[in-house]
Amino acid sequence: MNQVSHHTVEIQGRSVFYREAGDSAKPTLLLLHGFPSSSAMFRTLIPALADDYHVIAPDHLGFGQSAMPSVDEFDYSFDTLTEITLELLDTLGIDRFALYIQDYGAPIGLRIASRNPERVTAIITQSGNAYLDGFTPFWEVLFAHANDRATHEPEVRKLLELDATKWQYTHGVPADRLALVSPDSWTLDQAYLDRPGNKEIQLQLFFDYKNNLDGYPAFQQYFAEHRPPTLIAWGAHDEIFGADGARAYLRDLPDAELHLLDAGHFALETHGPEIAALIRDFLGRVLG
Repeated sequence: MNQVSHHTVEIQGRSVFYREAGDSAKPTLLLLHGFPSSSAMFRTLIPALADDYHVIAPDHLGFGQSAMPSVDEFDYSFDTLTEITLELLDTLGIDRFALYIQDYGAPIGLRIASRNPERVTAIITQSGNAYLDGFTPFWEVLFAHANDRATHEPEVRKLLELDATKWQYTHGVPADRLALVSPDSWTLDQAYLDRPGNKEIQLQLFFDYKNNLDGYPAFQQYFAEHRPPTLIAWGAHDEIFGADGARAYLRDLPDAELHLLDAGHFALETHGPEIAALIRDFLGRVLG
């Protein structure tokens, strides 16, 4: 099994951390993590795929081991995180790649794909929303915050505390799989969130998230026009991005492969081997 290596590269004067495994001559798979995690969420998936693929998983700025400039020093938005990711790919000389998008990784990855369709060979989405259908009541306070930060910030800050982080990992997980969720996952995420200045970064990204919805028509047009091979492996019990968001992909991608797993938001924690097997089968067929 291929070992995972850990690297840091300067992008726009900021250090960007990424995990890498596999032969760079083989097809590349770019893994884009969500909130409040980091590339650590892919710690078991990377070696499971690295025999056949070149796998890259960066930490977005403000997350994990990447730089964490303050909100006064860097404009935290999904547009700027997309720019950083594109520059990372160019710096590493990666021209074509398949995308794995989860949570925040979706608006970043789908910006890249819709603007550079010739570069993306396939898409794997796991709770990576691209349709209004996917939003659940969980989002009501976040969208209220986006319209009135001062009023709703105290309530939104609760989403940055340990109980909320643990909930993201455990909610919707069937009882017989709960023991598969490592406490290290939410403990690590919370340690990153608790760094001085990080909660302000997360609040800024919460505020900016509503702007992603303006991009959904372009994402959906990209799906309909370019028909990228797409695998949907989604937690059926995810109460952040609901299963309706998974089904919605089929409107524009009728040939997409849909798998609703007996899992929650972080499906890799409980269904890592199943998802790895789906990916290997899927990419083996669509990439040849």
